[in-house]
Amino acid sequence: MKTTFILLGIILIVVAAGCETARENVPKDNAQSTQLQLQKQVDETKARNEQLENQLKVLGGLKVTPNEIYDLKQVKIGRYTNFYDKNKDGKKEKLIVYVQPVDKYDDAVKAAGAVDVELWNLNNKDGQALIGQWRVEPPELKKLWFSGMLGANYRLMFDMTDKMDTLQSPLTVKVVFTDYLTGKVFKEQKNIEF
Repeated sequence: MKTTFILLGIILIVVAAGCETARENVPKDNAQSTQLQLQKQVDETKARNEQLENQLKVLGGLKVTPNEIYDLKQVKIGRYTNFYDKNKDGKKEKLIVYVQPVDKYDDAVKAAGAVDVELWNLNNKDGQALIGQWRVEPPELKKLWFSGMLGANYRLMFDMTDKMDTLQSPLTVKVVFTDYLTGKVFKEQKNIEF
């Protein structure tokens, strides 16, 4: 028993000495660099927290409802929605859908939300009317806003290369837009000829 305690004592002394040696071998520059990085992170976190607190005070003082920020009345499918030959090879391979959220004043609004698009052949005699469906989430949707001489809208492009040979006109494009500010859901559909 006594030898076990002595052996344990020796092991503890060796381990403690090894740890102390390892601590001594850490360069002071590395420790200072780590300390500076940690201090920078603390400063950035404090600044971010201060910004969020100020933002919370401003938002807490507002007396508006989501509908007062903008009030969507409908979502329109643009008249140029159709198939296009984007690479100029003589074959139409892209379905381009123009989606325009419109407020109560008939102004286009870059509303945050998600869009579900479906392409249908309602004249299909074989029973399979749904040709394709896609979902565009808010992070991607906000990058697709397009403003030009003909108006402002979301321009969504979908690859149809593998399906174009079997498609026959007319087709129906259906759009479901979910407004993330108000939670309202808007539906619209349009026939396209190509």
